[in-house]
Amino acid sequence: MADYRLGEIEKRFADIIWNNEPLSSRELVELCGEELNWKKSTTYTVLKRVCERGLFRNVDGEVTSLVSREEFYALQSEKFVEETFSGSLPGFLAAFTTRKKLSEKEIAELERIIKEQKG
Repeated sequence: MADYRLGEIEKRFADIIWNNEPLSSRELVELCGEELNWKKSTTYTVLKRVCERGLFRNVDGEVTSLVSREEFYALQSEKFVEETFSGSLPGFLAAFTTRKKLSEKEIAELERIIKEQKG
C-alpha cells in the first residue's frame, strides 16, 4: 500500500487541487493566496512535495491528481484499520460501536455494503 500521508494544511491544499483540477500552476498560486494566504513560493514548495509523494503532478504548468480524493481517503482508512486494529474491520466496528450506537439507517447501509461484497 502506498504511503500517502498529508498533514492538515496539506489536506486543505489537496482539496483545492481536487476541487479545481485540472488547473494551471498559476491558478493554484492564486487560489492558495486567497484560501490559505500563501505566497507563490509556499505554493510551489508544497506542490513539489505532494508531487514527489505521487499524489499529484505538475506537467507543463498543468496540475492534476494521480490519486482521487476518494482513493486517498480509502487508503487512509485502510491504513488506520491496519495499524490500529491489525487489519480487522470487525475489530474496528466493535470498538467504534462501544461509544456510538449505529442508527437503523447506518445498519441498513452496512448490510447493503456487505451484501454487495458477497457478490
